Amino acid sequence: MDLREWVIGRGGIVARRAAADAGYSVDAVRRAARGGGVEIVRRHWIVAGTPPEPLVTAARAGARVACVSAARVRGWWMPGGIPPAVHLHRTPGSAATGLPQGFSGRVHWTNPIAPTGRDSLLESVEDSLAHIALCVGREDALVIWEAAARTERLDPAALRRVAWPGPAARELAEDVGGLSDSGLETYFTTRIRGMGLRVRQQVVIAGRPVDHLIGERLVVQVDGWEFHSSSAQRSADIAHDAELRLRGYTVFRFSYAHIVHDWPSVERTIARAVAAGLHL
Repeated sequence: MDLREWVIGRGGIVARRAAADAGYSVDAVRRAARGGGVEIVRRHWIVAGTPPEPLVTAARAGARVACVSAARVRGWWMPGGIPPAVHLHRTPGSAATGLPQGFSGRVHWTNPIAPTGRDSLLESVEDSLAHIALCVGREDALVIWEAAARTERLDPAALRRVAWPGPAARELAEDVGGLSDSGLETYFTTRIRGMGLRVRQQVVIAGRPVDHLIGERLVVQVDGWEFHSSSAQRSADIAHDAELRLRGYTVFRFSYAHIVHDWPSVERTIARAVAAGLHL
């Protein structure tokens, strides 16, 4: 296979050592670079196509992608409003060279919590979580931590056993429940508990889990962007809501727009329901 196609097939950026292991000689790599098919970065990386920009920036800087940038590359759910600037990780004492001219991101100078492979351009999951705990507001940080737990299949109990370097990360590890199916559910749970209400997630009622159960009788479902992707799913939701009401539950549904852009009305609705005893 042509070297360029091979690199693109592996995400657009690979270590030269990996290319050698795959059978591409030093001369083959140099010929491809001279012909413009690939680019050699810092003698160690081969770039082709359009890999994620943070990875290329990290390769040029001799660093690893960190914090929220690593979260984005890994596909963790990201709250809106977090700046797109690239975050990098370097160990204390390493040379502060290689940053692109005009670099406006952030470099995290910390000792790693967990080791990573020599040819990885991403810091470890644990290091990303620790950096997010310091870089992002607590509510958004918890949303990202919950997304990481879901995407990376992290056991909340295992997260609490990590030797986190600071209190912010330790507190987040204590609060991760691993039950949210989306960042919206994490927002809702955190804010409702902030009102002093008892809320449980993924409680099975009438054969299906509900997003939230406040008290004993108030069910709240949160519908995100991808929710109700088919008429069959929507029909199933309507039928389940009807069954819940027949069993004496009050059922509310809130959308992305409600949670993100009109939280005061959501809070007021929940408060009125509690005042009316609908959660009992």
